[in-house]
Amino acid sequence: MKTALMLAAAALALAACQKPAEAPRQEATAASTAPAPVAGEPVLAPLPTPAPAGAYELDPSHTSLTFSLSHLGFSHYTARFTKVSGKLAFDPANPAGMSIEATVDPTSLELNAPPKGFHEEITGKAYLDAGAFPAITFKSTKVEPTGPNTANVTGDFTLHGVTRPVVLAVTFNGGWAANAYDGARIGFSAKGAFKRSDFGIGSGVPAPGTNMGVGDQINVVIETEFGSGKPTGSAPAQ
Repeated sequence: MKTALMLAAAALALAACQKPAEAPRQEATAASTAPAPVAGEPVLAPLPTPAPAGAYELDPSHTSLTFSLSHLGFSHYTARFTKVSGKLAFDPANPAGMSIEATVDPTSLELNAPPKGFHEEITGKAYLDAGAFPAITFKSTKVEPTGPNTANVTGDFTLHGVTRPVVLAVTFNGGWAANAYDGARIGFSAKGAFKRSDFGIGSGVPAPGTNMGVGDQINVVIETEFGSGKPTGSAPAQ
């Protein structure tokens, strides 16, 4: 669970907030500045959304980054990180050309009713070692379409000072154009998995053939929203 940092990576996917009243719809920007797809590679069709292309910021108040791992084979212990930030270059006309960067603060690890000293143990040297490695990051390197609104997003995931590729299965949940109350907003769900031992966190990993310990595989689930932060103007007086 310690390793959950990986969630940060997962920080990449993104979000869908509630629909504001009378949100004006507008066509997505068709022009794309992203590089053209390589011949022979699958092409993801333009996303059906009124949200325009542009730079979007992750909305931490509408982001959930959770992870789980086996505990003695009896249950899948689940925890989360609460401090996540990220930037997304969004282009509905060329989804394969989009990119994302996300950062997670490992000290923001939130555990379920932890016994005294447990949080310090997990964020300490035996596991996350947050003092030496104060950030968990994910930077996308490739977007591969898998369906009309889904894709596998590969990125460089840095955890515990080690950088390795991690793949997130991402679903685009939709979006809205800017309105008088809020900027354009888009939402994503994502799932991924990795082995913490690959990132130098091997404490408590069960011996081969047993469950006596804390699982090596970390499963991550992300629900998130991104916003442009640019409303169309002043909201009408109430």
